[in-house]
Parts: sequence; structure tokens; C-alpha cells
Amino acid sequence: MNFEALFTDNKDQSISGRYVTLDSIEPILKRLNTNNQLSVIGESVLGKPIYKYLIGTGNIKILLWSQMHGNESTTTKALFDFLNLLHSKSDLATKLLDRFSFCCIPMLNPDGSELYTRENASKVDLNRDSQDLTQPESRVLQAEYNSFNPDYCYNLHDQRTIFGVSDTGKTATLSFLAPSYNAAREVNASRLKAINVIVAINEVLQELIPGQIGRFDDSFNINCIGDTFQYLGTPTILFEAGHFQDDYQREQTRKYAFVALISSFLAIYENDIVVNRIDEYLNIPQNNAVFYDFIYKKVRINYDGIEKITNFALQYKEELIENMITFNAYFVEIGDLEGYYGHYVYDANEALYSDDEDGFPKLGKKANFYLNKSIKIVNGLIIK
Repeated sequence: MNFEALFTDNKDQSISGRYVTLDSIEPILKRLNTNNQLSVIGESVLGKPIYKYLIGTGNIKILLWSQMHGNESTTTKALFDFLNLLHSKSDLATKLLDRFSFCCIPMLNPDGSELYTRENASKVDLNRDSQDLTQPESRVLQAEYNSFNPDYCYNLHDQRTIFGVSDTGKTATLSFLAPSYNAAREVNASRLKAINVIVAINEVLQELIPGQIGRFDDSFNINCIGDTFQYLGTPTILFEAGHFQDDYQREQTRKYAFVALISSFLAIYENDIVVNRIDEYLNIPQNNAVFYDFIYKKVRINYDGIEKITNFALQYKEELIENMITFNAYFVEIGDLEGYYGHYVYDANEALYSDDEDGFPKLGKKANFYLNKSIKIVNGLIIK
């Protein structure tokens, strides 16, 4: 299957970048509402509608939700690309619509999406609210789970640029998890189904982005929604959309999340999830926090007349400024940085650090400085 062409044909051009809000997706939902597939199933803390989009006539029921964390929008984009595919009238679309019924909640946390925060408007992490159900958004998802009674759940998220694939030095562009259903992290029939789906996804993605797929930590937390649904007996698959080289807007990662969705449904369609593939699952390397956005090596620092050679790391903060996401680089670590990698690495060859303030790097300080007075770095990047 030509996944590249499939993505190009179905990519929704009306949404892009990291800042995806309710205003971004409502026109798409209305355009896709060709046969009353769209409905409002609840409201957020601030009274914004939470939409459900139901499509397909098949007997395998798939519940998908995205932007449970408001600042995690990559899978939302991929989900709309997938819905465009289902409307394409292609043979693949017909095949999927005949076998599956898809219940999509594309933006569970519209308040957090507008504020570009992980939490909702009450500053609650909805992915820690699956038991207490203190928030209206959590109750909406639980109610939909109860009424739809899905055969599979897809919990769609983003992860930060800090994650790599074990200690390989490769970025974790996508990571997956079949959540545990108990503290012992045992594998029952339900969890095994999720595991086998992930193995099928991994086989496809390894052909496209070899070595860039990770396995998320499976520590059990019943307050997390994926763990709860797995505990309740529904195979649940966690997507974590991460960093692809030079892709801070996550448009490349979006493509691979789209491919992951399709390949997973094809595996279920073809009944490729009935065998025990746990060993293959465990061979997917663990997700590790081993990356910084920038690493500057062998920088000479003069601190109170004492010179030393050191390394430092910078990390972007994604800050919402005037309805745009701005990537601002800050110093986050100074030292040998052994075992860490950078998305951007620069060897300063013992060039002397200076800046327009106190003359040495400090944690939490914005990354504007000079090397040997002649090389200017603004927001982490060398200005030619």
C-alpha cells in the first residue's frame, strides 16, 4: 500500500501546526456531517461543546478520542485525515466502513486546547480523573464508553521532544502502549489484543521510519483512562506522537500517526491479532527521556575569573502568544550531558561564552548569547 500517496490525498489542508482549537475543527466537522454523523455529547467546564462523530456500519466498534490534553494536537490532525479517507469513496474506505463503526471524539478538552495547556479549565489533568470523574469532560468520555461499548479503544496523545528510542540516539517519532490492567502488569486476553495490534503497526512503521518507534512505560495507574478501560476489559491502545527530525510543527509525525491508524484497522480487519505476539511487542525498545532540543558542546565559560570547558542543553518551551505557539529556548542543563542527545548539536571548539547580561549561562535563562563575540545565538539558533 502506498501510504505516502494515501496521506497526500487525504490530508486536511485546513489544519496544520501545533495550535488546534475548537474553532479550527468545527468547520471540518460541519463539512464532514453529510449524514447526521455529528452530535454534541456534552460541554466543557467553560461550556464549549464536546463533539462525537460516528461513522461506519460494521460490527467492530472503535472508540477514539484526542486532545484529552489540550496541547497535544498531532493525533487530532491525523484523525481528521483518516475521516477524510473514510469519505473518499475509495475501495479502502468502503472496506473499513463495512467492517467497523468508528466513534470519534476529536477534542475532549476544548478549553485546554484554546489555552494550550495539558489540563482543562479547572487545571485538572483529565488523564488522572478516570476514577473520581470530577470533571465534565471525564464524565462525557466515560458515558460514551458505557453507551458505545467499544471493542477497541484508541487513546490519542502527543509526547515531548525529550523522548528517544531507548539509548539508540534516534527520536521516538511514535510510541505505543497496551496499558496494564493491574499492578502486576500481567497480560490477559484483552491486553494481548492491544499488544498484537501494536506489533502490526510497528511492522508497517519500521519500513517507513526504521528505529523511530518506542514502547511507552506500562506502570499501572487506575486513575489513567487507558488503564481503566483496559481494566474494564476493552483492548486499549495508547498513541504518543513525538518528534521527527526538524518537524516541530509535527506535520511529518502527523503522517505516521495517520499510517498507524490505518495499519491498525487493517490488522484487525484481517484478523491478524489472534496470535500471541508479546515477545515482538517487548522487543520494541522502551521510550526514554534522553533528548534535548539543543546541545552545545565544549563551550568555554568564564565564571568569576575561572575558566572551564563545559556543555549545556537548551529546551524549547511552547508558549501561546497572541494565538500563536512560540518556541522559546531556555537553558535547562549544564554539565557533561553523558548519555543525552540533541536534536541540534553544535561543537563550539572551546569558544568563549558571553551574553548581554551576566556573562554566563544560568538554568531557566533565555538562550541568547555569543561564542567568541563573533557567533551570535538567538533563541538557541546560530544567526549567520
